[in-house]
Amino acid sequence: MASTGQSPLLKRKDVPVTREGDQLTITPLGAGNEVGRSCVYMSYKGKIVLFDCGIHPAYSGMAALPYFDEIDPSTIDVLLITHFHLDHAASLPYFLEKTTFRGRVFMTHATKAIYRLLLSDYVKVSKVSVEDMLFDEQDISRSMDKIEVIDFHQTVEVNGIKFWCYTAGHVLGAAMFMVDIAGVRVLYTGDYSREEDRHLRAAELPQFSPDICIIESTYGVQLHQPRHIREKRFTDVIHSTVSQGGRVLIPAFALGRAQELLLILDEYWSNHPELHNIRIYYASPLAKKCMAVYQTYILSMNERIRNQFATSNPFKFKHIDSLNSIDEFKDVGPCVVMASPGGLQSGLSRQLFDMWCADKRNACVIPGYVVEGTLAKTIINEPKEVTLMNGLTAPLNMQVHYISFSAHADYAQTSTFLKELMPPNIILVHGEANEMGRLKQKLITEFSDGNTKIITPKNCQSVEMYFNSEKMAKTIGRLAEKTPEVGETVSGILVKKGFTYQIMAPDDLHVFSQLTTTNITQRITIPYSGAFGVIKHRLEQIYENVESSTDEESGVPTLQVHDQVTVKQDSEKHISLHWTSDPVSDMVSDSIVALVLNISREIPKVVVDSEAVKTEEENGKKAEKVIHALLVSLFGDVKLGEDGRLMINVDGIVAHLDKQTGDVESENEGLKERIRTAFRRIQSAVKPIPVSAS
Repeated sequence: MASTGQSPLLKRKDVPVTREGDQLTITPLGAGNEVGRSCVYMSYKGKIVLFDCGIHPAYSGMAALPYFDEIDPSTIDVLLITHFHLDHAASLPYFLEKTTFRGRVFMTHATKAIYRLLLSDYVKVSKVSVEDMLFDEQDISRSMDKIEVIDFHQTVEVNGIKFWCYTAGHVLGAAMFMVDIAGVRVLYTGDYSREEDRHLRAAELPQFSPDICIIESTYGVQLHQPRHIREKRFTDVIHSTVSQGGRVLIPAFALGRAQELLLILDEYWSNHPELHNIRIYYASPLAKKCMAVYQTYILSMNERIRNQFATSNPFKFKHIDSLNSIDEFKDVGPCVVMASPGGLQSGLSRQLFDMWCADKRNACVIPGYVVEGTLAKTIINEPKEVTLMNGLTAPLNMQVHYISFSAHADYAQTSTFLKELMPPNIILVHGEANEMGRLKQKLITEFSDGNTKIITPKNCQSVEMYFNSEKMAKTIGRLAEKTPEVGETVSGILVKKGFTYQIMAPDDLHVFSQLTTTNITQRITIPYSGAFGVIKHRLEQIYENVESSTDEESGVPTLQVHDQVTVKQDSEKHISLHWTSDPVSDMVSDSIVALVLNISREIPKVVVDSEAVKTEEENGKKAEKVIHALLVSLFGDVKLGEDGRLMINVDGIVAHLDKQTGDVESENEGLKERIRTAFRRIQSAVKPIPVSAS
């Protein structure tokens, strides 16, 4: 069952759920009925996971952040970042450095490498005041030390939360995360594409069907044109524009779609010699660094690129030049410039747009999804005028073409993906409200069996689901070799790790867990001066199996009680008990100790004839020695003073004890009381038990 409701504050709850099963809560802190600032909060069984940590490209300062004030960051166990795009990762330095978050954060190797470059560039090109800056270069550097990397298909466990990731397509390093908490699986797709392009693999289909699928809905019910048609439209627009002396601006983020478009342009220029005198610029301060990263992760790309790399580096372009800043650019004649950012809010792409927008010979090709509130979204509707960065208005005469190479799933990919997975619960995020609503209605008709719930929560609106919390333990190792009969008892050690229960034989403990077994052998010596035969006689009255023998090493008489406890006559005055500790043996040994002590307290009807009766003076000396030995064991430094009192030194603090009266003198009241109490108890223990006349 699922329900939605506004949550005032999403903090770890200790109140038990009264309904059957446990409550799982999912709350978008961003990307709920919007595109931007992706951040989804999930809690189940006291474990909390946060998916993505982005900003909203249309806003600046604190307004661009997800709704972090709705949660307590200190309670989050794990933060998983799907890919490097700003709307999925750009608030991470802020979250790691300026909140109480102390959990662990994971992303793929390629994502971590590009995250650093992209965030540094974001700080440089952001046209905001120092007060509105969410973080600086130092925050980015410190955040890098806290980020851990995960390989595709590698399973990681943190505090009982198991998770692994699959290839998501979309951009280099993009991942879909599958999270398993107590057997409930949640798939978070992030941005994904099931279509292989010129350099990236298509998104994988997980081998497990999740209980909940949190999936992007960016394109709603739209269908992408076939790739070859989009590529032809793209190259035709560019070719015709530069042939007429115009300039082409392609606003695109420095990493992601830019590399795909550069591969298309470089190949097209190679096949058209008439264009060789027209320059193509990749205008980004990150240009060279970006290419180095892409060349490093060639093996993460598709087979086409890997095969090409065997003979030549596909990312060493023949017809494309790097452009670090507008100052290096000579605006003379037709050219093609790919510049960041993709939304035309600031930076190189905005500067070039302001310069070229009034000339009808020029063109702007928008190659990917554009977010509401950005200039790129505005010019798609072809207004007559636009506002420049300097605040003035200018006519929009340049041609605007929207040819999407955005590596997001369209409706065909989304519906096919969900039909193959068949999750019982689908939560749509990362989509404008209208598109998301249309997608929900169409999916409802696709999943008309009524067993699939489709939910479209808004930001800060919680989705609550309940799952059966039955516990199941699996037998492994030797215990699993034979199938038990109905009613047969399976005996072993129950091992709990996170939310997983396993029953195994003690000998298998070190094989299937990080635990080991240890045998503890115990020994106790008891004062006893009676006849050893008396002990045997009494034991045989209690236990069925009492065996007499002789110790092979020492030759002293021994008794074996139920093959568990051995009683040895060490001397005429002492016996000792030996056993390997376990609940039964401990119980048997305790009973033997009690039996021997009771024999010693009884009237000595059976004694060794040769044993002389101890005098009161000898008993006194023996008691004095025992008292001294016990005091040494308790306090360490115990000496006899010249005045006949015991001098006790504890960490430099001295106390004097009168053995006759029990009086203690010391400047430290605490030590004084400890010695007085200990002496009183020792005296009571060693005082001879009076023997009544028979």
